[in-house]
Amino acid sequence: MKPAAFKYIAAQSLEHALTLKAEYGDEAKFLAGGQSLVPAMNLRVAKPGVLVDLNPITGLGFVESRIKAGLGIGNWGLARDDNPQSLILGAMTRYRTLERSAEIAAQCPLLHETMPHVAHPQIRNRGTLGGNLAHADPASELPAVMLVLNAQFKAQSVRGERWIAACDFFTTIFTTALATDEMLTEIAIPLPTNSDASRTRTCFMEIARRRGDYAMMGVAVSITLNAAGVCTDAKLGYLNAGDTPVLATQAAQALIGQTISDAHIQTAAAIAHDEIQPPGNMHASVAFQRHLAGVLTRRAIKEILDFRF
Repeated sequence: MKPAAFKYIAAQSLEHALTLKAEYGDEAKFLAGGQSLVPAMNLRVAKPGVLVDLNPITGLGFVESRIKAGLGIGNWGLARDDNPQSLILGAMTRYRTLERSAEIAAQCPLLHETMPHVAHPQIRNRGTLGGNLAHADPASELPAVMLVLNAQFKAQSVRGERWIAACDFFTTIFTTALATDEMLTEIAIPLPTNSDASRTRTCFMEIARRRGDYAMMGVAVSITLNAAGVCTDAKLGYLNAGDTPVLATQAAQALIGQTISDAHIQTAAAIAHDEIQPPGNMHASVAFQRHLAGVLTRRAIKEILDFRF
């Protein structure tokens, strides 16, 4: 298998990469980890005329906590930012770094818990967070996790920059809200306040035929309880459950305001079963994917509640 002919350009800086994208538009594709793009090119599913290699650029792979700034002005839109303290991740941060980062483990346990489920170790050595999210595969773990985490994505071009909420970023299968001249450069995950952090628990679960395969169904859950044990916030995100990652808001609403019991868990799982729109495939029918969503929802919520808050 060989890709169609293309022009290769190694970007020497972020500005160089953005200039090339502005010049070539949709004809150009960014090469980050290449774990999705290169196989697609070899199969000729993707046929970019220009390949812009981002690997020579330094400074795009990092993990740090800081005040998120530069939200954009004018018609670029201003993202709502109630808690500006965020975990900022560079788009070229490798999966391996995310998996092994002590800072992520301490401040974003859901992402830390998810990473070992992503593909195989060899792929995690090369794959990048930004490449994964820009690829927008609804069967991938990270887009669903970003929905649950209320992440925001920084898009840059020669025209300026803007922040896009995760719920607005994924538009349909393999398609995002990025303009043809834009590049995803940073991901911001808002950190909870000290009081919320101590009362919030998360869980990620998926079912795949073999470890490292695409999951037939997966769920990311976040639940916050107050001191009285009442659920004040809940988020349920699903992968391989539609044309985009799915945030099951109706199912989550069944938990909010409740002292969660088995009956509430069963109700939330039943609502999620109907709320998602899985595509079905040769390994799992639509009915089986819905069944798995219900099973995983119950298991994940129970695991969270079994952990002493």
